[in-house]
Amino acid sequence: MAKRATRDKARSYEDRPQRSKVRALFPGKQAAWDPLNGEERETRDKSYVRNVRPQSDNQRLLLEAIDKKNVVVALGPAGTGKTYLAIAKAVEAFEAGRISRIMLTRPAVEAGENLGFLPGALEDKLAPYLRPLYDALSDRLGAKRLKQLLADGSIEIAPVAYMRGRTLNNAFIVIDEVQNCTYGQIKMMLTRLGWHSTMVLTGDPDQSDLLPGMSGLAQVGEKLDALEDIAVIRLADRDIVRHPLVASMLTVL
Repeated sequence: MAKRATRDKARSYEDRPQRSKVRALFPGKQAAWDPLNGEERETRDKSYVRNVRPQSDNQRLLLEAIDKKNVVVALGPAGTGKTYLAIAKAVEAFEAGRISRIMLTRPAVEAGENLGFLPGALEDKLAPYLRPLYDALSDRLGAKRLKQLLADGSIEIAPVAYMRGRTLNNAFIVIDEVQNCTYGQIKMMLTRLGWHSTMVLTGDPDQSDLLPGMSGLAQVGEKLDALEDIAVIRLADRDIVRHPLVASMLTVL
């Protein structure tokens, strides 16, 4: 009996599905890749309730402009907090009840690499491009609350191509990585603005992944700068809040 029990236990162990030592970048349907749970590690859900404070004068100007203007264009190098501050203000407005939904969008443009055809449904294909927006939202709301708001439509994340024909009323719209949009795409996005809405465009004119001359961000920024009701905030290397080497590298690259 003892030998039989031992054999049964061994057979049971062999039949048990083993955890693969090499994890696929995009698992199949049985383990669909979720932008909020894509990493196989235990994460602690946290609710970020602390108010965001500016770390520089230009960041302060950006936060003040978002409070006062319906359209704000934030231009500056990587690491200056453009996207994070915009999303933080969007969450703040949503929590205060000033708007009923948050709309985040960015162009699905590859950063110099050809990724080929990504597997899965449409959401799975777009998730890698939109992951930075998920990260910022999760940091401000916590993963559990973010899932709930995404499920009920209070927060929507979509590529720029899906915005045509829409009118966004009572919303806070953040358009990220605008340097990867053409002049026509930016014009199309700006005209989506509806009543009781705020729109923030963020981007770095010096880091476009489009062919030279195709990005319309610099031109749009110059034209909108002449309008009193629109704020164009230009951040600089001194506003970078990432590792100090980022600012040093950008001065020579």
